[in-house]
Amino acid sequence: MSSSRKVILRYGAGRLRREKDELAVEEPLEIRLDTRPLVVTMRTPGHDDELAAGFLHTEGLVQTRGDLRAIRRNPRNRAGNSLDVFLSADVPADLSRLARRGYASSSCGLCGKESIQALQRRLKAISSRLKVNPKLLAGLPEKLRAAQPTFERTGGLHAAGIFTPEGELIVAREDIGRHNAVDKVIGFGLLHGLLPFDRHILVVSGRASFEILQKSLAARIPILCAVSAPSSLAVEFARASRQTLIGFLRAERMNIYAGAGRVRPMVSS
Repeated sequence: MSSSRKVILRYGAGRLRREKDELAVEEPLEIRLDTRPLVVTMRTPGHDDELAAGFLHTEGLVQTRGDLRAIRRNPRNRAGNSLDVFLSADVPADLSRLARRGYASSSCGLCGKESIQALQRRLKAISSRLKVNPKLLAGLPEKLRAAQPTFERTGGLHAAGIFTPEGELIVAREDIGRHNAVDKVIGFGLLHGLLPFDRHILVVSGRASFEILQKSLAARIPILCAVSAPSSLAVEFARASRQTLIGFLRAERMNIYAGAGRVRPMVSS
């Protein structure tokens, strides 16, 4: 259940009224690896298998669908908010790097606990020659918004969408946490054998933070667009990783902060 109705007091036109309001759901999800506790994240329920798969991929623990033997609910957890992920027998599970994370809130993402230098040793810079028309990019936020049914009801969720170079939406997901939404679309790609997304565009509904760039780099996404601002660290990381980073993508306007060579207007003949 991605939304919940609550009785509230609404003030307007000089009076208070008791009404029902629809709220985005935020609940914990425990991800366990081979029955061992790995991480707890605050998320909006739905597509939890994609969230787990995407998280494991962006953290470097799995690379392909074949690395995963099974994803299923923890049978001892009656609340249904504990997920067991089982790796294939030939996939090593080095949890030492993740053990210190312990708890991930719906907005913390990497939380600065792993250095950029270590990430760049693990994740090579993008070499994609993909080029897109800025007019095509300008139409993507509207397409993403049309794929946000829970946001329309609650106004309380972030969204992420993967698009082709022709502007076709491959998958869109919503979540209370922006990095969870990104993990879900990357997890969708992993579970459906679509990775790497090296000729695709990622669009996010909010700001572009460092952890969003890190996750998109893990999925080899060359172009990331945000309808709001990037952080300074996100810009630095995008430039070092040779990713194209676009912010304030609204109403046929945009700021290109990194990788401008991939954005090329069509030339009329």
